[in-house]
Amino acid sequence: MNKKRAFSPTLKQLRAFVAVYRLGKLSAAASQLFITQPAVSLLIKQMEEGLGERLFDRSTRSLRPTSAAHEAVQMAERILRDLDTLGAGLQDLTELRRGSVTVVLTPTLAEILLPPVVRAFRAQFPDIRLVVDDCAPDQFYSRVMSEQTDFGIGAPERLGPGVELQTLLRDHLSLVCPRDHPLAQRRTLRWKDLDGLPLMTVRPGYGIRPLIELSAARAGVRLNVTQEVTFLSTALWMTRNGMEPVLMPAAYLTDARDPDLVAKTLTAPKVSRDIHLVLKQGRSLSAAARQFITVLRKTLAAG
Repeated sequence: MNKKRAFSPTLKQLRAFVAVYRLGKLSAAASQLFITQPAVSLLIKQMEEGLGERLFDRSTRSLRPTSAAHEAVQMAERILRDLDTLGAGLQDLTELRRGSVTVVLTPTLAEILLPPVVRAFRAQFPDIRLVVDDCAPDQFYSRVMSEQTDFGIGAPERLGPGVELQTLLRDHLSLVCPRDHPLAQRRTLRWKDLDGLPLMTVRPGYGIRPLIELSAARAGVRLNVTQEVTFLSTALWMTRNGMEPVLMPAAYLTDARDPDLVAKTLTAPKVSRDIHLVLKQGRSLSAAARQFITVLRKTLAAG
């Protein structure tokens, strides 16, 4: 035996029903809804036929709600209120009056890259909540692929499937050292010039270390790494305070924060280490996330 399909009134029918119930006249309801009186009458008739219940007792002068109408009107009004709230909430999201953006990146890159971007974004969109998910390099891919993150910013060496890269900054592996260091005076600096020089970089197997070792091997250089760190921000302050020069990407050095340090791009080979926007394929970005990316690109372009 086939069950009777449940009736689902349309929004137009619900709005017509509530208007007629509250105003008591088809003409008044039509005026409020900006439609014709016959159209209101048809909507009520369709709703009654679908429900199998009469909602109004009609006379030549008035419409009187039935008991079924008295029971239905509160539910109808609640549905319409919820839809109006939903619509207003979605409009707030699209017009950036509320919402959030979650960005994943390493602590060093966050320290170097984000401060001017965050200031510019908050000045333009003060009602948007910004979440910075700082993580270790080996956690970067899994964070980007999670549902809690909008996108990542980084220069990951090994990524799994399902991601899209968009270049934000062009960069190269470099030697960072004090301005009075002998190598800082060189017009060009080759990997072979590092032979035997005490150096500092990230620990083995971590972050850029595999790329550094591969590049040195291609140049026929055996590196003398005497200091190892987890984060390049740590290496920078150690170098700034008289310890070994650092092998790292040049973009991680900012003149404003480190006026006494200089980055010399290594050549033969010259090794790219670009910083990318890292997106999960197929993920639609919110209006807030799209605006953050726009501010990010403009801020980086402005230097």
